[in-house]
Amino acid sequence: MTLCPGSTVRALEPCLTGFASIEISTSAPYTSRILFQQPRRHGAFGDGCRWRECCALVGSMSRSSSSKGSGGYLGYRPVLAAQDASSTQIEEGNPEQIWGTNAPVVSTTELVSLTLPKPLSITDLALPPRHGSDLRVAYQGVPGAYSEAAAAKAYPRCEAVPCEQFEAAFQAVELWLVDRAVLPIENSLGGSIHRNYDLLLRHRLHIVGEVQLAIHHCLLALPGVKKEELLRVVSHPQALAQCEQGLTKLGVAREAVDDTAGAAQFIAAHKLKDTGAVASARAAEIYGLEILVDGLQDDLDNVTRFLMLAREPIIPRTDRPFKTSIVFTLEEGPGVLFKALAVFALREINLTKIESRPQRKRPLRVVDDSNNGSAKYFDYLFYVDFEASMADLRAQNALGHLQEFATFLRVLGSYPMDISPMRA
Repeated sequence: MTLCPGSTVRALEPCLTGFASIEISTSAPYTSRILFQQPRRHGAFGDGCRWRECCALVGSMSRSSSSKGSGGYLGYRPVLAAQDASSTQIEEGNPEQIWGTNAPVVSTTELVSLTLPKPLSITDLALPPRHGSDLRVAYQGVPGAYSEAAAAKAYPRCEAVPCEQFEAAFQAVELWLVDRAVLPIENSLGGSIHRNYDLLLRHRLHIVGEVQLAIHHCLLALPGVKKEELLRVVSHPQALAQCEQGLTKLGVAREAVDDTAGAAQFIAAHKLKDTGAVASARAAEIYGLEILVDGLQDDLDNVTRFLMLAREPIIPRTDRPFKTSIVFTLEEGPGVLFKALAVFALREINLTKIESRPQRKRPLRVVDDSNNGSAKYFDYLFYVDFEASMADLRAQNALGHLQEFATFLRVLGSYPMDISPMRA
């Protein structure tokens, strides 16, 4: 909407089909009218109307008028101006008299033909979305990575934005370069991704969802290469560990790289005929490689859980299954961890995960209770996931109880549980 002189709107009302105005009173002797766009419909100001140009037109007229009369600028924008209500010599139907003879005159036809551009948003400072997507999601790796597939499952119409490292994905969200990040947090075979647990505490992002993805590893190589000709295989360390038995049978050397799809990209870029990669079938399609072994992993039940991160938390609800993730620290002492976990057991709240990580800034605590020397204890952070929404009174009471003896407590997010079918 735009605040402009009341006489201006009344003079231009015949031209402003599709807009409405209401009169307001400001401090005397000024009166103004608020001009705002009505809901879009087909007609003179239908799709593509140029509201910004209309505001600029009114603003230029306002400056011309305010420089002659006793009116002034209201606020700090040029389009906000007021007309002296005490002036009785102005004819409401004559725009030229209102704004002066030097003001531009715009005909009704020209005014109706204006089209509105889309307002500039913060995301326009980065690369524009492709394929009509309105959400940009960061993931670690290159196209063809399992994280890209997880991002597509979490946000089907998103634009996936690759990042070299996990921390780059966190920073991309914080700097408004992307809207979300989808990052792995644990694997059913390899365990927790400790780096991302540390980054969750370092950054102020919120967990807004989770997605579970079935992992299906393939052995890839250049077209025409047979698996017996391979001397080494490159991939992510966890992927190599998950294919331990199959790679041992091949008798190849193993080399770790940052991600699975990056290994496939490296082989294709350097035309390495003696090197294979453990990656997804999509990576083979993207980089023009052949699948030598489909399903190389030792255990078919291979699932990775990913977290969806955002700048703002979502509103917790109770009409569907929710999960809450927290991190806390405790004083050293017998039974302290038992007391911490009991606050959930007493309220019949199921814990789905507990992870401990040493504190980086305070890794050791020295206690001296005797003359025989000092005992050293690690200071730990405890990450806990439990099945309850923060809208649930049981969860609120549990965390209130925990906060009574925890030295630090932070809720990382309360979000819907992933109950959708898993797919690779």
